[in-house]
Amino acid sequence: MSAYLPRALLFALLIGLVALPLGYFATPWMGWSLFCIGLGLQLAWHTRNFSRLERWSRQPLLDASLEGDGEWDSVFRRLYSHEKELLGKIAQRERDIARLIAAVHAMNDGVVLLDSHFRIQFCNKTAERQLGLDAQSDRGSALTHIVRPPELIDYLAQGDFARPLILRLERHFERVLSLYVIAYAENSWLLQVKDVTQTDQLDRMRRDFVANVSHELRTPLTVLAGFLETLQEIDFDAAERSHYLGLMAEQSTRMLSIVQDLLTLSSIESAPPPENDPVDMASLLDKLKRDAEALSDGRHRIVVERTGQGDLCGHEPELVSAFGNLVANAVRYTPAGGTVTLSWKVSPHGAEFAVRDTGIGIDAKHIPRLTERFYRVDRGRSRDAGGTGLGLAIAKHSLNRHQAQLEITSQIGQGSCFTARFPASRVVLADSPAAVIGKK
Repeated sequence: MSAYLPRALLFALLIGLVALPLGYFATPWMGWSLFCIGLGLQLAWHTRNFSRLERWSRQPLLDASLEGDGEWDSVFRRLYSHEKELLGKIAQRERDIARLIAAVHAMNDGVVLLDSHFRIQFCNKTAERQLGLDAQSDRGSALTHIVRPPELIDYLAQGDFARPLILRLERHFERVLSLYVIAYAENSWLLQVKDVTQTDQLDRMRRDFVANVSHELRTPLTVLAGFLETLQEIDFDAAERSHYLGLMAEQSTRMLSIVQDLLTLSSIESAPPPENDPVDMASLLDKLKRDAEALSDGRHRIVVERTGQGDLCGHEPELVSAFGNLVANAVRYTPAGGTVTLSWKVSPHGAEFAVRDTGIGIDAKHIPRLTERFYRVDRGRSRDAGGTGLGLAIAKHSLNRHQAQLEITSQIGQGSCFTARFPASRVVLADSPAAVIGKK
């Protein structure tokens, strides 16, 4: 207002200079009247601008029409500039907050903000899925009223958060969560939720693998050690010695098969991406059929079906190994008199190789783990059938390297179907019409 005061005084002096001669040369009351009228007009003008300022202060808006006369115009202009700058900062802050919230929602880890009594203040979308929360309706509710496993309630009650809590939740499938409680701000807590289901499964598979491979190798080694000790201590005739040596050779062959399959699986996992050489599927199907008939020894009906014409692109030895394992399993676990069907279907969308059997079937609870190394539905029956427990693991890894997905369906007593689905990029189409061959 420093510039305003001189102008106000100048206006008052101007009125005084006009009113003084009028009062001196005419009548005093006329001079005073003119002076009062001038001051009144000036006061009214200031009052009008002050009223506009007072109304705007009740509800500040960024309004370019906010202007006045004289010195008031500079006041309103500064207020407009200040309000514009302030609103810009507020808008930028809101954009930053929105981006921060969006980033929190996009995190793979769940985030839940809790007050001092562990009441939910905020949670991101990942935490909603992991813990079954609702960010809107559960706000202000105690976490333990929504997520009720006893171990979580005890963990929060004890208040010792030096180590995370491993929480196992079972809904449609088991989910393993690692919960970290971190203090922040004033008497507030941040709950970080990590989904460690895959890590837990891999750790379980590692433990099972070590235990299973030890068991698989220990059995033939025990037999060999026992027979060797017996042969060293007891003098047998030629027939008995030949019998024992035959049993030892059988166990040695079994160990060799296990080691060979382990080496095959290791080489597949560490090998570079497979080649894209064309694989003649007609020749491959014929070979698979002959191998199935040799393994079956006439005990099963082997059928080969083809729909559409086309070949695969890939590494033929790996595909032969993968398909061969699927066919061998079907023959081994199908009772005599059953049917094993090898199917090859080609379409513009891709191709699929399927092996269907009329065998014993598999309980649904075992299907997710069938491709694990050494996993067996029935250990005794699997060993009697001659398998090493690595065939499906080899098949899965070989197919994955060819961008194929292995799907398994089965019903107890009705048989199983193992289907390898290949993308169109792995298929070379032909113009020949569809055909069905090899039925007998």
